Amino acid sequence: MSSSDELLRIEGIRKTFPGVVALDSVDFDLRRGEVHVLLGENGAGKSTLIKMLSGAYTPDEGRITVGGEQVRIHGAQDAERLGIATIYQEFNLVPDLTVAENIFLGRQPRRFGLVDRKKMEADAAALLARVGVNVSPRARVRELGIARLQMVEIAKALSLDARVLIMDEPTAVLTSEEVDKLFAIVRALREDGVGIVFITHHLEEIAALGDRVTVIRDGRSVGQVPAATPEDELVRLMVGRSIEQQYPRERPATGSALLKVEGLTRDGVFQDVSFEVRAGEVVGIAGLVGAGRTEVVRAVFGADPYDKGSVEVAGARVPRHDVNAAMAAGVGLVPEDRKGQGLVLDQSVEENLGLVTLRAATRAGFVDRQGQHTAAERIASQLGVRMAGLGQHVRTLSGGNQQKVVIGKWLLADIKVLILDEPTRGIDVGAKVEIYQLINELTAAGHAVLMISSDLPEVLGMSDRVLVMAQGRIAGELDAADATQDSVMALAVSTSTPTSEKTDKEAGRGRH
Repeated sequence: MSSSDELLRIEGIRKTFPGVVALDSVDFDLRRGEVHVLLGENGAGKSTLIKMLSGAYTPDEGRITVGGEQVRIHGAQDAERLGIATIYQEFNLVPDLTVAENIFLGRQPRRFGLVDRKKMEADAAALLARVGVNVSPRARVRELGIARLQMVEIAKALSLDARVLIMDEPTAVLTSEEVDKLFAIVRALREDGVGIVFITHHLEEIAALGDRVTVIRDGRSVGQVPAATPEDELVRLMVGRSIEQQYPRERPATGSALLKVEGLTRDGVFQDVSFEVRAGEVVGIAGLVGAGRTEVVRAVFGADPYDKGSVEVAGARVPRHDVNAAMAAGVGLVPEDRKGQGLVLDQSVEENLGLVTLRAATRAGFVDRQGQHTAAERIASQLGVRMAGLGQHVRTLSGGNQQKVVIGKWLLADIKVLILDEPTRGIDVGAKVEIYQLINELTAAGHAVLMISSDLPEVLGMSDRVLVMAQGRIAGELDAADATQDSVMALAVSTSTPTSEKTDKEAGRGRH
């Protein structure tokens, strides 16, 4: 490799926070026209490293060189000037602005001193077409779903014409079709000589897209290997041990129906959705983004209204659009946006674990704080939450540990049915297996689990039955033994709806 091919080099980087060594002697380099994968568990230090490249943090020791020259990056403007653009896992968009305004925020084209909206929207439309997303440049960002928000972030980064593009879990919220489009964009950028730092927890993406892999474990770079390295070796490097089974589903005997949904309809969103989930069972819901999966489970939980149909828990009907009634009946929801909807980020681990049980622990206006503390301590220990203590702000935990806290608050409430919406999105392989083991423990104890996931191998590996949604309806149901990626996708892209009432009901309910 000639020195002119090297875009970026990091040597001996160290970064500490009070009581924590986040990075220690980390080395990394990026070449022109390559995809260099940065791999590691949640909390390994990947986010800290990319925040130093984007100017959010300054290293305590070590040096960063860009184009062969040592640099100090003190903020986003320095990074942009050096040709470094970062697409964060957490979106950096302004909800009340349009898509075009977000893409060119602070860099709007001007004409006669005024913002040239026509040019801005035309340029935005071209970028959106480049990433293959059908979104109007005039649409308000708050109106978009998570997958489209991710594509807008990518379009925004492409607008900077960066030489170094950092992508933090860019496929976490995308369907397989959207991932294919993204990979095509990344390959085109690589052909143009852009160097791409790619962070992913989907190991199958590494060989498909990457050139080299740098593995970070416990804040140190522990190895650099070719992207073609076998997955089991990558896992061993990443977690320091072998993981024998990626989807360790244990299937206990099932009992009676704990959740029964009949004819659930919300005009224009989902239609005549019916299914059951039994004690000891994991039922997966698969489908493309926009199929109505999240909308259905939010309606079941009472967070969103519905027009027709019914929800029963353990034989008792639950009033519609009433979260408190659903919770009282024994339903819990772990939302897909754990940070925005599942946690209070500036509160402690203990306070977050006690959110659901706070009312029950209050008598005559006083909270049983000792009882709450003891319960939080027990559940955090049971789930293996890695933290400095119960008083640590949940914002500072890794993604996997945040997800354990979200699930843990429902375990404290002793729910009957737990709904998991994208339970392992943005979580490393080691933490995923811990979440799967937790699902096993829930079903072994007689609880029912309803799980939405866009990760098809996860749905197939952890579900006892798979319901596939398309265009707001349940297009079909597959037993675990019969479900394959091809059979699920064939139903997910189906455009026809059942032609008779009998067929429609069979498509929506389990055949027991």
